[in-house]
Amino acid sequence: MKLSIIMPVLNEAGRITDALNALKPLRERGMEIVVVDGGSDDDTLVLAARGADHVIIAPRGRAPQQNAGAARSSGDVLLFLHSDTTLPPDADRLIAQALNDEQKSWGRFDVAFDSSQVMMRIVAAMMNLRSRLTGVATGDQCLFVRRDTFVAVGGFPTIALMEDIALSKLLRKRSAPVCLRPPVTTSARRWQKHGVWRTIFLMNWLRLAYVLGVSPDRLARWYGYR
Repeated sequence: MKLSIIMPVLNEAGRITDALNALKPLRERGMEIVVVDGGSDDDTLVLAARGADHVIIAPRGRAPQQNAGAARSSGDVLLFLHSDTTLPPDADRLIAQALNDEQKSWGRFDVAFDSSQVMMRIVAAMMNLRSRLTGVATGDQCLFVRRDTFVAVGGFPTIALMEDIALSKLLRKRSAPVCLRPPVTTSARRWQKHGVWRTIFLMNWLRLAYVLGVSPDRLARWYGYR
């Protein structure tokens, strides 16, 4: 199977080169990389063109950007990757093994933070446990899915926040997710900037509000998106 990485970006000139350099071994083994820009006003587009197979522009927002990247890609399996997250070196092999069973149509990785703080390790462990219990994946866990399944469920719902949770709920109706234990490593910058406990409270409050029916547009404003 051919794998395509979809990476939504916005003003990531400071890290896009490192992010794409980390993907070079996977790209050399045949993985396609599609970078989708949401209207950057820095050098993101220029830098991305040096390390991606395709660089496109889409309406701002993770859902529309990732849907546009999926439409532009050619892989049988789509992997959605944030620019501040690093895949395991053998991510392609792990995904191929995970989806070798035709009954399995999607999955995600465990997550770890790029921090040595004990509290961040606890947060990651709780995120992974919650995902196993609920069958819901977050964007930080690098969701992957068969293209035909992604198309069948209509892709990411075009909402301002919680698009990863919304897609997971659609996908788990088709099959339980494959939960890969080798972790992806993601940045702890937001947690460190705003404080671990404050961020835990915010994340759980947003999830509860989403379940209770608060609009994703309002949730996005509370989260800090403009």
